[in-house]
Amino acid sequence: MDQKPIISQDVTPKAVRRGLGRDALVASICGGVVALMVGASYAAVPFYNWFCRATGFNGTTQVATSAPATGPIARKIAVRFDANVAPGLPWKFEPEQSEVEVNIGQVTTIYYTVTNQAARTTAGQAAYNVAPLTVGSYFQKINCFCFTEQTMAPGEKREMPVVFYVDPSIVEDHDNDGLGTITLSYTFYPVRDPVAKPLASGDDDKRKGNL
Repeated sequence: MDQKPIISQDVTPKAVRRGLGRDALVASICGGVVALMVGASYAAVPFYNWFCRATGFNGTTQVATSAPATGPIARKIAVRFDANVAPGLPWKFEPEQSEVEVNIGQVTTIYYTVTNQAARTTAGQAAYNVAPLTVGSYFQKINCFCFTEQTMAPGEKREMPVVFYVDPSIVEDHDNDGLGTITLSYTFYPVRDPVAKPLASGDDDKRKGNL
């Protein structure tokens, strides 16, 4: 008797195949979510920094390119200056004057001094904010040593300028009607891999008087 050829058949139930396909889809989605979260974690810091600079959130000061168009007004305000150095950076850092009184809208130049107390070259960069935190969007800096990393030779002492003004639009914010003092605070942190030519080592640090 002739034997009929045996035809192989897929005996895997349809429900099992559907389950395997669904598992693969879920795994793909999970992998995509993980990749998105990793990417977002790397983007979070620069996005946060951009947000603070754009809005003045958390006392982050603003960057201006020129004096205010309206000029200074009669109302005065005191600006105090604070200086700190984080552990691991052997620098002495202090303002040349602890406080100035300025007209709102008046462009003012003040100086900090920093000394590298180590017998080796060291580098740092300053973080900054103002208090109260709500005035960050009104405190405008035209020039500041905090914009770049600073590299100091052994024993070097340097004067570092800050050119700033308080935006006259602050008078339109009635939450600040009773504001009499702003504190500008800096903290220098160590930098492991300094840039070759920091801004503060150039001619821009020479005293030019108030702008």
